[in-house]
Amino acid sequence: MNNKEYLERLFDSDKPLIIYRVKNGFDVYTDFSKKIKLTKSNAKLFFEKTVRKKNYKNKFFDGYIGFLSYELQCKLININLPKQKSNGFKESFFYKPETLIKIRKNIQDFSTQVYSTKSAAFRETNITISKKKFFYEKKFQVNISLKQYTKLFNNFSKKIRQGKTYQIKICQKYRNKSNIDAVQFFWKLMKVNTSPESFMVRDEGFSIISCSPETLIEKRKNIIMTKPIAGTLKKNKNTSLNFAKNFFAKNLKESKEHNMIVDMERNDLSKICRVGSVHLKNLKSVEEYKDLYHYVTTIRGILKNNTSAYDIIKAMMPGGSVIGCPKINTLNLLNYQEEDSRNVYTGSFGYIKSNGDMRFNIIIRSLLNYKNISEIAVASGVILGSTAIKEYNENFIKAKSLLDIFKT
Repeated sequence: MNNKEYLERLFDSDKPLIIYRVKNGFDVYTDFSKKIKLTKSNAKLFFEKTVRKKNYKNKFFDGYIGFLSYELQCKLININLPKQKSNGFKESFFYKPETLIKIRKNIQDFSTQVYSTKSAAFRETNITISKKKFFYEKKFQVNISLKQYTKLFNNFSKKIRQGKTYQIKICQKYRNKSNIDAVQFFWKLMKVNTSPESFMVRDEGFSIISCSPETLIEKRKNIIMTKPIAGTLKKNKNTSLNFAKNFFAKNLKESKEHNMIVDMERNDLSKICRVGSVHLKNLKSVEEYKDLYHYVTTIRGILKNNTSAYDIIKAMMPGGSVIGCPKINTLNLLNYQEEDSRNVYTGSFGYIKSNGDMRFNIIIRSLLNYKNISEIAVASGVILGSTAIKEYNENFIKAKSLLDIFKT
């Protein structure tokens, strides 16, 4: 069979696979020779030794791809989490792919190149068309009502006035009963919202879909970059990119929120970078997406000698733009006020190669399908000057593109 037929058959199967957005298309990873469940006890070994073992047969992608949950990220920096409501999904997995399929141009053309350590015969005969019955409801239940959100908002505003935090992000979830075809839903989402850090994971028993716009870590050799997002404007028929630029430039609340997050991320980078090497690039630029505009800054630095991958993970995760600041104080406040576990939301997805290069996002605008429940998670920020109703509505704007794919 040709590449297009192989890819379509792969998508229609139950075979575990991962799709990751790249600059000019998508990369599809499959034929996983290893699947590692990451925990606090094995994370250091994994990032410092396991990933560094070279596979000389794999010249197209010698590394691991996967995700760390929010809970694991907290544990790695010794932040405790209380018992919370949970759907039971607490996993963090990394996979070692033996096949990489590069989709370029656009989804419909399926312009593909296949790279694999496996023969074509092995790949093609190792695929069985799925017999699962897919279903989904079009309506969602929200875990926090406006009244509950306002109570949380007012409590956190009090903490800010007391000086215990400067900014804090409240997570909200939309849930429905469903067992979705993750690949089909991902492509539906990509047709309307192809965010730069979008990805999909399909594995036995669960799937994750995200249209995340935010890069947390991009490391090449000794250069590291992060790209925090803080500031959101809803799109409508009267807005434009120039309108958004003027809005953010003149809006004191959005500027304060953005400045605090940029300072915190710069501080996180400074822990692992050479003195004086951390610099801002593209300060306060505006990026346009399907339903909104975002306020974005790029920060770069040069890593200190002998900085390990594990050092980088602990310094940068969880990503501050979806937590608040200062990070540690805010994490402790947040974890004991939110009743629902975040599971994968505000965790990180990405890859790390045997040469130490890595790319990780922040898992936001995400959907987790597990045990016939789909859970969409988003968050908005509390600072002095914000209002509960505005931030509550902002959560809906952020979730909208994911909610919309259930309407068709």
